[in-house]
Amino acid sequence: MPETSPVFRAATPNDRAAIEELLARNGLPVAGVAALLAEDPTPFVVAQVDGQLVATAALEASGEHALLRSVAVSEAWRTRGLGRALVEQVVAQATARGIDGLYLLTMTAEAYFPRFGFARVERAAVPPRVARTVEFTSACPASAVVMYKSLRNPS
Repeated sequence: MPETSPVFRAATPNDRAAIEELLARNGLPVAGVAALLAEDPTPFVVAQVDGQLVATAALEASGEHALLRSVAVSEAWRTRGLGRALVEQVVAQATARGIDGLYLLTMTAEAYFPRFGFARVERAAVPPRVARTVEFTSACPASAVVMYKSLRNPS
């Protein structure tokens, strides 16, 4: 029997345990997930297959900038375009909201994000509101690579 195609949807607070489990399995921080899921509408986008959450990504807005965070795909579903689809959805959400630019932190995926227009930047270049997020202050180590994508003239 063929596999069911993934269904992309906005996450709900009921997805918290599955999102946190997926993030933890991928070595990503779960700090701040509950607060983001409490927002209306939630900034998380997920991919679900047969009722199981297999991928996630989130947009954490901080004024005119935002943080792309919590991008994770279940190991069994990697290389099928789910990560790409979720990142593109989050970038589209940010653009639709009028956000000027997106930042992200990564320890392992620096080579992945340039395909979406992200480039490495120095931590000192990050706007104060973004630098005060949980991701920057405590969830990710100071050695994490910071990347940025301008949305003013998206490529």
